[in-house]
Amino acid sequence: MTRSNLQPRSRALRWLAVASLSLALMACGLTAPRSNAGFADLGSLGIRDTDQVMTLSIGPSLLRFAASHVDDDPEVQDLLKSLDGIRIRIYEIDGDAARVAAQMDSMSLRLQDGGWEPVMLVRGENETTHMLLRTENGRICGLTVLVSDGDQEAVIVNLMGRIKPGQFSDVMVALDVDSSGVGSIEPADTEEG
Repeated sequence: MTRSNLQPRSRALRWLAVASLSLALMACGLTAPRSNAGFADLGSLGIRDTDQVMTLSIGPSLLRFAASHVDDDPEVQDLLKSLDGIRIRIYEIDGDAARVAAQMDSMSLRLQDGGWEPVMLVRGENETTHMLLRTENGRICGLTVLVSDGDQEAVIVNLMGRIKPGQFSDVMVALDVDSSGVGSIEPADTEEG
């Protein structure tokens, strides 16, 4: 075989290896599960006004591993154990900050159209924070927080799993979001069967 015949075959094998590795990682729980009811279909803030600085997707296996190594903080350990996935996107705003804020508002509306419930909207002088919940069978299964600091950074966080209302304050502190009043959110009345 000539070298030119090997190149397409080598490329095809490389793509097959990447696809297989991706499937294996998703199956073993290293990345956040798309099939989870708390998964938020977030889309993108676009490339016109932002540079995506970091994307992180953590699945149940890594969360359980992390929980087993947090001996000194039982609240954080409980939160990590209750989660099935975490997705974080951090964007650097390098264009029109007002357009980025409008994109985040649109993202919140799309999530609401998809069944997410808005529980908090804070608009400050230069900062906007949206917090939305997803429930299933009367229980919280997803939390999505969209934060824009105005002209420098936008952060999107999606937590999937069995989230208790009492854990909101811990989540907001971890995300560096003002959560005054969030800790007093009560779960919806549900009938236990």
